[in-house]
Amino acid sequence: MARNKIVAAVAVAALAGGGAGAGVVALTHGSGGNGSQSGTSAAATTTVVEGGASTVANGQLTIGQIAKQDSKSVVEIDSTTSSGSSFFGGGSSTATAEGSGFVYDTQGDIITNEHVVDGASSVTVKFSDGSTYKGTIVGKDTSTDIAVVHVNAPASSLSPLTLADSDAVQVGDGVVAIGNPFGLDDSVSSGIVSAVGREITAPDNETPIDGAIQTDAAINHGNSGGPLLNMKGQVIGITSQIQSDSDGNEGVGFAVPANLVHTIATELITSGSAQHALLGVTPATAADNSGVKVTSVESNSAASGAGIKKGDVITALDGTAITNASQLRAIISADKPGATITLTIRRSGSTKTVHATLGTKPASS
Repeated sequence: MARNKIVAAVAVAALAGGGAGAGVVALTHGSGGNGSQSGTSAAATTTVVEGGASTVANGQLTIGQIAKQDSKSVVEIDSTTSSGSSFFGGGSSTATAEGSGFVYDTQGDIITNEHVVDGASSVTVKFSDGSTYKGTIVGKDTSTDIAVVHVNAPASSLSPLTLADSDAVQVGDGVVAIGNPFGLDDSVSSGIVSAVGREITAPDNETPIDGAIQTDAAINHGNSGGPLLNMKGQVIGITSQIQSDSDGNEGVGFAVPANLVHTIATELITSGSAQHALLGVTPATAADNSGVKVTSVESNSAASGAGIKKGDVITALDGTAITNASQLRAIISADKPGATITLTIRRSGSTKTVHATLGTKPASS
């Protein structure tokens, strides 16, 4: 089966003496996009919609109306990396990742994918009116593929998009994607929600991102970090990956859900980094879906401290029945380091309850 592919477009220029070469390649999982630097912004205005039905009866817009209303808030992000020597020895080499993003608040914070700005030595943000600004990376999180870039743009250019409640999204809902595929500014595509609750792999190549939204709206290289919108023009996710045999759009794209975006963006803007809770087990869904089997336990972790052992089956967390590994990971990731949870486990035919104080997942480089 084809791997999910991260959808930033990258132009690579190798400079040696008087010669230069350029090409376009697709980033797959584990390949970078580009960024560094740090910075914080003051409290700002952003809008988050809580709850509400996913299928809109009143206030539903046409695709054209959504494009006209929201395109001004979608930006192109160009990230440049450089190295000390070219492929041919001497000189230097540069790589440019081209992605998308959208205005998150009135202070100039822009949401995009982490893989778009990973390793960047410089970031440029281009608005739909053609104006460009130097971007400063506020923070980025490889575990969720979310990053925040700050620009000192005038208030007239900053129209934040509204974040919807992504938990309310349903299969069959109409969606619109806006971004810059292949550098084609303000490109609009549409489709439906093909599935919800998908699991994709983060750029750190080890962390699952749960709750991803699958869509058949066209997503291509350069769409990374752009918004996936419902038919009210509200953000339900950020387009991040495709699954494809041809390395291009085949109607299977994935978006990181808006609720996760809001949580991580808030942390990044506040502190420049995001923390993730860690239980310290390797989970596997039990064969009969009767719980989650623990296949390994990390030493000095919350799980080991609580007495959890390899072979235990976790059947409930804080009273909520656990039926699969994805569910367990999602609940843990939604919690905070230092929180105490109650786990019901099955061991050798008997059931017992243990309490674990969640640790902190080590930061990815």
